[in-house]
Amino acid sequence: MVKKHSLSMLHGVQRLLGRIFPGEWNPLYSLGALSFYLFWIDAVSGIYLFVFFETSIDGAYQSVEQITEEQWYLGGIMRSLHRYASAAMVVTVTLHLFKELIMGRFRGARWFSWVSGVPLLWLLFASGIGGYWLVWDERAQYIAITTAALFDWLPVTVEPMAFGFVSQDSLSDRFFSLLIFLHIGLPLALLGGMFIHIKRISQSRINPVPGLGIGFLAGLVVLSLVKPATSLAPANLDVAVARLGMDWFYLNLYPLVDRWGPGPVWLLLGLLTFLLILLPFDGRRGQGEAREAMAHVDPKFCNGCSWCVKDCPYDAIVMMEHESKEGHQQALVLDDYCVGCGICAGACPSATPFRTVDQFNSGIDLADLSISDIFQGTHRQLARVDSDEAIIVFGCSHGTALEQFQDNRTAVMTLPCVGQLPPSFIDYLCRRENVSGVLLTGCGTGDCYHRIGNLWVDGRIGNLRHPHVRHSDVRARIHTIWSGSGGQSEISSKLLEMRNALGSKLGIEAPAGDSLSVNSDSLTNRQRAGSDGH
Repeated sequence: MVKKHSLSMLHGVQRLLGRIFPGEWNPLYSLGALSFYLFWIDAVSGIYLFVFFETSIDGAYQSVEQITEEQWYLGGIMRSLHRYASAAMVVTVTLHLFKELIMGRFRGARWFSWVSGVPLLWLLFASGIGGYWLVWDERAQYIAITTAALFDWLPVTVEPMAFGFVSQDSLSDRFFSLLIFLHIGLPLALLGGMFIHIKRISQSRINPVPGLGIGFLAGLVVLSLVKPATSLAPANLDVAVARLGMDWFYLNLYPLVDRWGPGPVWLLLGLLTFLLILLPFDGRRGQGEAREAMAHVDPKFCNGCSWCVKDCPYDAIVMMEHESKEGHQQALVLDDYCVGCGICAGACPSATPFRTVDQFNSGIDLADLSISDIFQGTHRQLARVDSDEAIIVFGCSHGTALEQFQDNRTAVMTLPCVGQLPPSFIDYLCRRENVSGVLLTGCGTGDCYHRIGNLWVDGRIGNLRHPHVRHSDVRARIHTIWSGSGGQSEISSKLLEMRNALGSKLGIEAPAGDSLSVNSDSLTNRQRAGSDGH
């Protein structure tokens, strides 16, 4: 029940933002890419600040003030940009984590990306907190003393760190050299971890679409001009800090240290980290991982084209020497990487209904829902349609439920991912069956549950990617709606538009007020659940 409500809330927020940011401009569709982008903004602005920063007790605070005040037109903007981009990265990373958690995209083959992402949280916060120390104002003094208390509680230090902050005389210039080393080293470790995080993901996006990226940068620059980042009074270890404004992006746990003490805070952090790492191995399976068998290769029909390798979203397919044909290659599925999306089957050129045999023989296919199963299931759906001008809707199990649109003029077929549908299948239906049009629907643009399924479908339809729809007259009868879960109204409107266009061609005037009814009771439990997995 909690998961259902969480999914519903997530899809609602995404659709609300979609009214302002259409398609791939929706920030919730690019949280990972935005995190990379914000890191680069931080890196560039940080390099500029480093040029003018002085690594000494007396010079650290003054050099930051000179950058802020005397270079307000550039240095001040760079400091503020560095500060706000860092805070924005905390937001995007946190939202990315919660989104993947709500959608269940951490189990099965996706465990590696999830587990490798957990240490990045520690590196991100350590990098940001270390940056505060370099300013060496009253906030930095508070952070230094509280952090020292946190680490002194752990039985790993020979001499308490707090001894280094007893008085002003207890510090040396080496302290700031160490801080600079950490503030460069930790972000570099974070960057390396980010690339490990996406190691099992092919065609990964590490930059948002240009318009979204420019908009984010412009927004951060405007914020830097309107509310520039400034320092508090200089740190003075001989005087206790009485009151300061809290940064709830990076320092949200520090008030708990003051209230609870270091022990309970370490226990809380340790439990959260342990639970996050344990989540993919809790024994349950997400919606996308409910299969016992994933994709498999039939060497007799694999021609070694490698199209499945290029289209796989998770690098789960590699090429190897053919087991029976000397000098040829065949595909090999890496079971530990495969999520069972079926996109590879849609890319296979041997998956075609234009055969003289009754059954498909595809080079690569899903074990529990083959192309042959889809072919037979589609024929059964079309047999129920009482119309010579039928419309068939293909969609994925993570988008809008399709049973509600089924009637005597419309057939529907739900797939694990719409990318599993071979383009030749659409050619065949539109040329040999009572099908006047095909509507393809699924996850939102840029937010495919299996990452790039609808992107590949657009390429195959537009003759931009192999395999593709071969006939232009068929291509004109294909429509797409990438609305995600909750796209009932968009699909209903598109079906009505297709029928009205068909009626015009046949010289039939559409009845006034004609509309499509939606039967919400026909939703299956699986489709009510919405998207589920990384």
